[in-house]
Amino acid sequence: MATKTTPRAGARPPRATPSTTAPAVVPLKAATPLLESELPGLPGLRTGDDVETRIYNTVYESVMTQRLTPGTKLPEASLCELFDVRRATVRKVLQALAHDHIVELRPNRGAIVAEPTPEETRQVFEARRALEGSIVRLATRHATPEDIASLRQQLEEEHHAMHRFTQPAWARLASAFHLRLAELSRNPVLQRYLMELVSRCSLIVALYEPPGKASCEHEEHARVVDLIAQGDADGAAREMEAHLLALEHSITLQQERSDNNLARMLGMA
Repeated sequence: MATKTTPRAGARPPRATPSTTAPAVVPLKAATPLLESELPGLPGLRTGDDVETRIYNTVYESVMTQRLTPGTKLPEASLCELFDVRRATVRKVLQALAHDHIVELRPNRGAIVAEPTPEETRQVFEARRALEGSIVRLATRHATPEDIASLRQQLEEEHHAMHRFTQPAWARLASAFHLRLAELSRNPVLQRYLMELVSRCSLIVALYEPPGKASCEHEEHARVVDLIAQGDADGAAREMEAHLLALEHSITLQQERSDNNLARMLGMA
């Protein structure tokens, strides 16, 4: 039987255990290199298996992977032949692509891949900086330790992808990081608006960013996450603004034209 001891006179009482405990640390699992098929889909791709969705996604992916470059003509007759559909179907898809700023419809001249102007580029990035500043502040307020761990895991996957895949492939992970922050804001309205802006920025970056240039610098993403983890909402917002400014400044609004083989540019040759 245990013997009960009596404290000697004048002895200091044992130090009280603090009532507050540090938040649980969620361990990161070792990052497993992703297959390219496991990367996030392009922001803006449509779901469905109908022919209109197939045409839309084929054109969209070809633009985002730089097979179709700014100003490339998209003749209705050629698209009808390639997809074995009527002109009415092609026109409907081209109108949808124009609505999403992927193509431009020119009266009596047909459709071309969109050519964002410097002014449009400035406006898109200006809107995105304003939106993502609010998103980062909200994400800082709401993020749990588990959310922070998930973000760090996502950064590990992003880092591996930058060294293993082509520029368009790892750019998808970079976009996914920004959209994940929008989820953590717990505001679906802001999340929906950011989806549209990320899609438009992805188009601009895919069309005009110099080859080999990272569309989003991994270290800048990591600094944003560090500041969120520290609860520094203003610091995270400032870092995000600087990150988006650097991305905008990397854009060069010049690009070589594609060849004239539409089937090959659409990946259908």
